[in-house]
Amino acid sequence: MKFSKILALEEVQFDLNEGEMFYEMRSPGLGQYFRDSLISDLQSLWLYAGIHSKQYGFYRMHASRFPYAIYYHLQNTAIIIVAILDMPQNPSKTFSKLKSRS
Repeated sequence: MKFSKILALEEVQFDLNEGEMFYEMRSPGLGQYFRDSLISDLQSLWLYAGIHSKQYGFYRMHASRFPYAIYYHLQNTAIIIVAILDMPQNPSKTFSKLKSRS
């Protein structure tokens, strides 16, 4: 299927910022590397959207370099990014966040 756009909920920006700040506090420059890496992963959805397994009703793509997952769904020709969450998180917390964004 050919997709014409990738859209993200407003909360996704908060997810990215939170992850970036977490890694930046660990090591200067690592936060920017985290952001760049996740943006690259998001861009790969142009080719790979829809091939990932589903969890909690959303497609879930594992980030390539960090323990994060990108949750999305497909709507007509659009890819809708719902959340970018850290994987070690409590599963009920992940479900709660996703439920509040759907």
